[in-house]
Order: sequence, then C-alpha cells, then structure tokens
Amino acid sequence: MSNNKKFDKAKKDWKNSLGKSPIREYNFDTLSGKKLDPLYYPNSPSENYLKKLGFPGQFPYTRGVHANMYRGKLWTKRQFSGFGTANETNKRYHSLLGKGQTGLSVAYDMPTLMGYDPDHPWSEGEVGKCGVSVASIKDMEDLFSGIDLGKISVSQTINGPAIILLAFYIATAEKKGVSKKDLRGTLQNDILKEFIAQKEWIFPPEPSMRLVTDMIDFCTSYMPKYNTISISGYHIREAGSTASQELAFTLADGFTYVEYALKAGIDIDKFAPRLSFFFNSHLDFFEEVAKFRAARRIWARRMKEKYKAKDPQSWKLRFHAQTAGCSLTAQQPENNISRTAFQGLAAVLGGAQSLHTNSMDETLALPSEKAAEIALRTQQLIAFETGVANVADPLGGSYFVENLTDQLEDDAENYFKEIDKLGGVIPAIEKGYFQYEISRSASSHQKKIDNRELIHVGVNDYIKSDEEIEIPILEIGKEAEDFQKKSIKSLKNNRNSQAVDSSLAKIKDAAKSDKNLLPPIIEAANSFATIGEIVISLKEEFGEWNETSVF
Repeated sequence: MSNNKKFDKAKKDWKNSLGKSPIREYNFDTLSGKKLDPLYYPNSPSENYLKKLGFPGQFPYTRGVHANMYRGKLWTKRQFSGFGTANETNKRYHSLLGKGQTGLSVAYDMPTLMGYDPDHPWSEGEVGKCGVSVASIKDMEDLFSGIDLGKISVSQTINGPAIILLAFYIATAEKKGVSKKDLRGTLQNDILKEFIAQKEWIFPPEPSMRLVTDMIDFCTSYMPKYNTISISGYHIREAGSTASQELAFTLADGFTYVEYALKAGIDIDKFAPRLSFFFNSHLDFFEEVAKFRAARRIWARRMKEKYKAKDPQSWKLRFHAQTAGCSLTAQQPENNISRTAFQGLAAVLGGAQSLHTNSMDETLALPSEKAAEIALRTQQLIAFETGVANVADPLGGSYFVENLTDQLEDDAENYFKEIDKLGGVIPAIEKGYFQYEISRSASSHQKKIDNRELIHVGVNDYIKSDEEIEIPILEIGKEAEDFQKKSIKSLKNNRNSQAVDSSLAKIKDAAKSDKNLLPPIIEAANSFATIGEIVISLKEEFGEWNETSVF
C-alpha cells in the first residue's frame, strides 16, 4: 500500500473514531468566531508521518491517547493536599471539591511515608507537618468522611508502605458500601523512583518489588478501574535530572514493573492498561511538550513490539503532570503564579490526562487555602480562556517541537542501552548509577545559575523590588501530633488485641510464602492494626535497605 493510501486509511479511521467519541457541550471556535477543526495535519505527509506521529488515538499516540483529546473530556484537575489530622484535611477536601476540583490527591506526612506510627520516637516533630497523618483505618475513615469514594477519583502519594494504605482505603470504601470494583484513582506505588531519587523506602528492592507485584495482581483481579502504579518521573526531575534523564529513567522503571508482572504470570493486557505515569512539567516550555510526546511514542512501541501486548489500551501512556516544585522561589513568591501557569500550559499542550498546579507558597510551607485556590483557578483559566483545549496536539508538525521530540527519544534509547549493560534497573540502583547521573546533572545546572548562564528571575537577576510581599503561611502546630498520639493510644486500648495479633501473624506467614499479601493486610486493617505494626511484621521477613553511597 502506498504512503498516501496508508495516510488516507489512517485519517478515515481517525474520523470514524472521532464520530464515536464523546464531545463536551462547548463552543470550540476562536474568540473571533473562526471555526476550528479538531486536528490539523499535513496535506502531503512524509513517509515517516504515520510512523512517528499518526493521529490522536492511534499508534504510536505521539499526538495524544484520545481521538478528540480535550474536546471530549478535559484533564482531571487535582490539588495535592494533606496536613495535620485526617479531620483537618477532610475539611480542605470539601472546600476544594466545592470550588471545582475534580479529583483528590492525598499528601501523607513523613511518618506515614516511612511506615511509622505517630507515637514512634522517630515521628517526633514530624506528625502532620508535610502531609496528613494516617496510622490506621480510623484515620482513613475520617479523611474521607462525607466523600463518595464510588464517584470521586483519589490519587495517593505513598510508596514504601503503599500496600498498607491501599488496604486502609479498600477497607474504608467497603465500610461505606462502595465495592472494590467501583474504586477509581491511582496509587503512586513507585518504589523504584524512591531508590533512585526520593529516598523514602523501607524494604530492600526485591521484596519491595514483590509488594508492587502483589498489588498489580490483586487490582487486576478485583479493581478494574484502579491504576495500580503511577510510575513517577516527577521526583527524578525534582532531584536534579535533565528532561532526557527523567524520560529515560521513568520509562525504564515502567518496563521493569511490566517485566516483574509478566514473571508473576499476569497477562500483560490485563494489567498494562491500568498503569499510569506521573511527570514533572518544568520551565523549558517546548522541551516539556516534546518530552510528553516522546514518552507516549517510546512506551507504545516497546509495549507492542518488545512485550507483545495485543490490546491497544496497553500501548497508551496516560499521565498525570505536576508543575515543577523545584522551580519555585522563596524570593518574590508571587512570580511562582506565572511559572506555574507556563508549566501547566506545557502539560496541557503535551496531552496530560490529569494535572496538579503548585501553589505560589509551596517553597515556604504547605499551601494556604488562598494559594491553593489561585493554583486551581490557573488550571481553569488554561481550560476555558486560552483556547488550547480546542484542538488536539496544536503544536504537532512544528519543525522545532518535532525535532526536540526526536532528540529526546534518541537520548532515552541511549540511556536504555546503558541501563541494560548494567543488568537492568535494580542492578543499576544497587551500583548507584542513577544517583550519580542525577547528581552530575543537578551540579551542572546549579553552576549555570551561579555563573548567570541561566537567569532565574528574582534569584540571580531582577532581584530588587520596591515592595516587600508578605505571603500568609500555613503553619502546622504541635496540636496535630498531640491529637494523633492520644488517638492511637485510645485505638490500641479499645480494639480486640487477639484479632490484631492473629491478623499480623497471617501477614508474616504470607510474607514467607508466595501468597498475595493484600488480603491479610486488609484483614489487619479491619482489625485496627496500625501502619507501624504491619510494617514491623513485614520487616521481620523482608529486612531493611541501606543505599550504596555515591560521591
């Protein structure tokens, strides 16, 4: 078949799928009243057009995973929120939902992220500070009080003890009468990026991968609407990586999860459609757009050609984006509103399915309610006032953007070769490869700022200001910690201790075997076992992890 005939057939297929796609009740004309097509493409396509770009909703999905993109449905607008106690955070959730937010993202505090109860000595001074404290199913019930978990999509940023928080969440939903099969949302559950960048791990790599695989297996069988992993490049970028490294290391992690699930005997077309990604949307506007497009193309090809997935849903890379926290400045913090707007716009032009916009005060503290509202309004301005959602992949075909997309793809492929030479992602982690590469890039970037090769407005140039700006800061006092300590003491005094001990013993037995760990952990959640107690039970079998030092 000639190139033109292939193009005509692909265009016809796209138009047919467009007719079957949902469409929002909205005027997609320009402000001047000019009619806009849902997509623009060349009249005389090159031989590589279908191979590299194609049409939205068609392999290799460079131009988007849906045929009509945002004409059918806008991205989910999320705000990352959590502080103090579950009751305090619940009030913020109701406020955000009332202002038009369409999904919730849970930020947990450091003790929860590391698997410690609020009354543990190492939790001292950290309870509720950088997120919400959740130590038991009781806290999870309070967190989602008055919220219909069957209707709202919930993303949870938790990794080391992810299986425990998922168990708390499932048990809470079922108590509310919501079936597991109806739960929608995403569990971050990306332990590999913890070893690479964020450093919040509990167990060594192999048992950690066992936990991830058990969750994939369980959710594949019982939770068809739930995304089991949000494979995260965000924290890799925040640690100082380049866009190419974020792209390559994130996708390499994703391929590793696929390989472990396949080894466990799980059908790729059963679990792959429920994998999602989480990328950083940084300051180099066009590079970020190109990065998202390259990610879709690389993922589609590997899933189809290397891993032999047959279902097109397995080929589609769907992603959440968050604007770059590391780009925010304490100096002239109101500038952060503009930075966030540009970064959010890049994510949308790159085809994000979900977006979190940072608040202007997040470099100083957890966001205040006013700052969070401005960040949400930023997304709404992009959606309804800029016109960028009216056409799929509006930058597609740009000489610049297409060239950047190709370059980033080539960079990623070169990194994949290096990782393969080291034996794969986990051996590379154990050898400190990722850590060294990221630290090198972070150091290079900082030198450019120090030498003023890169201008950071308000930091190394345009520093003087006639007006001192005071930003209200959300401060978390010791009251949350005192409350949580009393709460967990009361919980332990009033629960059935025999039921707790029995459930913890079942977790230990499952850890020693190849049984799926999620059912006994759900049982432990329902018996009011705490996160710390469940982690201790797993540590007895799995041990702990110490990282290889990199200098």
